[in-house]
Amino acid sequence: MTVTPLPPRGEWFVDARPGDRALRVSWHLEMGCVVLSTWRDGGCVSTTRLTPDEAARLIGVLADGLASAAEDPMIKSLTTG
Repeated sequence: MTVTPLPPRGEWFVDARPGDRALRVSWHLEMGCVVLSTWRDGGCVSTTRLTPDEAARLIGVLADGLASAAEDPMIKSLTTG
C-alpha cells in the first residue's frame, strides 16, 4: 500500500457532534483537484475529489446557505446565545 503525504495546502474542520470526526479539505494542484476527506478515529473513511469548477460551485452553495442563515431569526438565536 502506498501512502501519500498530506499536501501543505489544506485545512481541518472538526465535526460539531461529539466524537472524533473531522473533514479535511486539501488542494492537489498537481492533479487539478480539491479533495474533501472524511476522518473518523484518526483514519480516513472516505474521499471526494472536486474539479476547481465544482469547488467554486460548492463555495457558492455554502455562501448562499450562510446568507440565508444570517437572515433566519431562529438560527440567529441559536448562534448568539
